Amino acid sequence: MINDDPPASAGSEPMDAENTQRESSFGDDLAAAVAKKSGIDQLARSEGATGTALLGALGGVRGLVEAILPGLVFLVLFTFTEDVPLSLGASVAVAVVFVIARAVTRSPMTQAVAGLIGVGASAILALITGRAQDNFVLGLWLNAAYALGLLVSMAIRWPVIGLAAGYLMGEGTSWREKKSTFRIMQALTFLWFLLFAVRLAVGLPLYFAAATGALAVTTLLMGVPLYSLVLIVTWLVIRSLYPASSKAS
Repeated sequence: MINDDPPASAGSEPMDAENTQRESSFGDDLAAAVAKKSGIDQLARSEGATGTALLGALGGVRGLVEAILPGLVFLVLFTFTEDVPLSLGASVAVAVVFVIARAVTRSPMTQAVAGLIGVGASAILALITGRAQDNFVLGLWLNAAYALGLLVSMAIRWPVIGLAAGYLMGEGTSWREKKSTFRIMQALTFLWFLLFAVRLAVGLPLYFAAATGALAVTTLLMGVPLYSLVLIVTWLVIRSLYPASSKAS
């Protein structure tokens, strides 16, 4: 008897190939985003984890100033005046100046604009509630979101730092087939999870205690300095796993 039905695989093969291509594209986009957001890609393009390379990964001197100064201005003014509107207004004004300076010098404005949005939104929230500690609540939520995302990626066995490393070193996702490398990528992802978890563990009690000054200090200390340390450790481990690739980059 002749069976006129098409083979089951006839229609599924193109669909499977299309799904695989979409998954690969999504994975590459996610890996590229993680690599850029974390700063690992900047270190990968350099000769090594030098001071210059690290400074570039942090956005350069200008990027560091833009990241630190608004929070520092708020801390200094609030410490000496305890005037919430004045402290918030000054920090927002500093962020606005950075955006204007970028526009005048025709420099990339993404980081400055993102900083202004973050500072402005936090200030608006604090002014609405009348509580100075609410100037930091968006940052706490952001840390929680990053921590959760990293934890989920580890739970489903697709650690995002591994995706970024595989993308940058041209290995794709084949690192998942090597038990030792997979475990290292899980450990590195857990290290980044700890970065955000520690910020929450320190920041939340201060927030609920309305210790705004202490919260401002710890936010600054656990911001760029702690992030830089985690970034350096991550890159040194990745470079040790892919010595040939890191030299080629």
